[in-house]
Amino acid sequence: MAVCAQWSRLGGMDTNMVYGIIAVVVIAVLLIVGGIWMDRSRKKNIQQSQEAAKAKADERLAAERAAQKPTVPEPAETKQDLAEQTTDALAPPVEETEMVEETGVVEEPVPPVEKPEGKKGRLQRLRERLSKSSNPFGKALFNILAKDHLSETDWEDVEDTLLLADVGAEASEQLVEQLRTDARVTGETDPTQLREALRGELLALVGTDVDRSLEAEKPGTKKPSVIIMVGVNGTGKTTTAGKLARLFVSEDKTVMLGAADTFRAAAADQLETWGAKVDVPVVRSDKEGADPASVAFEAAAKAKEDGADVLIIDTAGRLQNKANLMDELGKIRRVTEKNLPVDEVLLVLDATTGQNGMAQAKVFAEAIGITGVVLTKLDGSAKGGIVISVQKELGVPVKLVGVGEGPDDLAPFDPESFVDGILG
Repeated sequence: MAVCAQWSRLGGMDTNMVYGIIAVVVIAVLLIVGGIWMDRSRKKNIQQSQEAAKAKADERLAAERAAQKPTVPEPAETKQDLAEQTTDALAPPVEETEMVEETGVVEEPVPPVEKPEGKKGRLQRLRERLSKSSNPFGKALFNILAKDHLSETDWEDVEDTLLLADVGAEASEQLVEQLRTDARVTGETDPTQLREALRGELLALVGTDVDRSLEAEKPGTKKPSVIIMVGVNGTGKTTTAGKLARLFVSEDKTVMLGAADTFRAAAADQLETWGAKVDVPVVRSDKEGADPASVAFEAAAKAKEDGADVLIIDTAGRLQNKANLMDELGKIRRVTEKNLPVDEVLLVLDATTGQNGMAQAKVFAEAIGITGVVLTKLDGSAKGGIVISVQKELGVPVKLVGVGEGPDDLAPFDPESFVDGILG
């Protein structure tokens, strides 16, 4: 019996072992089958992704080929059109690859080039804008002088009116003395005679025998004629450079712009916008803060190479201190003149600043040697007397005036139009 019990225990142990082995084998088989299934599933996902990417690529290529195909011509409406289409039909077919090479990238339509207004229309607008401006000082003078008997107080009012209009102390005193001794003012009450007297005295102060023409417009001037624009930021210097380019284009001159104001990021972009409208190229630096003199040098070389009639160089209007300004502007002029002589330096002043802008004007005059003045925003100011004072202080004529915000609102300064405008 003991032997039987022992064999019974051994048989039980062998059965448990067999069950364990079977369990291990089953688990291993399940793991292998699961691994195979997961691997097939992963390969199937990869294949689907590849097929989807290929389909998208095929769609994109088909779209590009469709965009590059030539437009189907409209049906012929005339015999000539029919003949041309027949000839084209008999011609050998063009390979698609050749068509792509010929057509290239489809470009956006270029906007039409504008034709700026000429001088005649600009001068007329100058007269009209000045006559409609708020409180021209000429009308105030006329109202005072139109009184029957002028007292000492009236003459003081005349002088105060001139000072408020920024005529300047010395010029105001001179004009009052001339008016007091003019018989048409002291001895006549006829408004026509009085107006003529006032007109004559104002014309004498403004100056009618001064040469106000730009050097680029004079006969015999060597080409390209170089103009450097200077002035404090905010006076409309860059805008004036763009408007001046339009004025020259209206005279059928070829113009080039140089963006030497490299310290103001928007200056070059602004200049390019002005140039693009009248098909005027702009030479600029690719990086912000580049050396202004190097841009001016490159612009002069390019204008000389292309044979342009006029080169207009825009400069920075920073005014930290007098020494830095003189050094920078002086360098721009010297470097430019290594390629071309500088014929003109125009100082841009805001007419609304009046006498406050005179100190700045003197600094620029000393820094680079200006040849003329451009007054902007003249139509919206009662300070028209700045024309008289700036000429007297700087010793150079006002050559151009801005009479509005429009692209062609820059006009050559005409003394008679100016005086007639402010007198109404």
